[in-house]
Amino acid sequence: MRHAGEVVTRSMLLETAWNYDFEPRGNIVDMHLHRLRRKVDRGFAYALIHTVPGAGYMIREPDGGAAGVFGLS
Repeated sequence: MRHAGEVVTRSMLLETAWNYDFEPRGNIVDMHLHRLRRKVDRGFAYALIHTVPGAGYMIREPDGGAAGVFGLS
C-alpha cells in the first residue's frame, strides 16, 4: 500500500515484483492484474484496482481518495 493513490507503471511492477529490468513481450502484468482483481474486488460494491489508460494502475477508493478503508494518510 506504499503507492496507494499513485499511478504505478507496468515497468515499476515488473521491477518490484519480478525483478525484471526490461519490458517483456506480451501482457504478463495485465494478466496478473486481471487475476488479482478477481480476488481483491470480488464481492465488494466497488473496485479498488483501477487502470489508468496509457499510464498504469492505481489503488484508490471510488471517490478518488487513497485512504479510508486502509487507514492510510
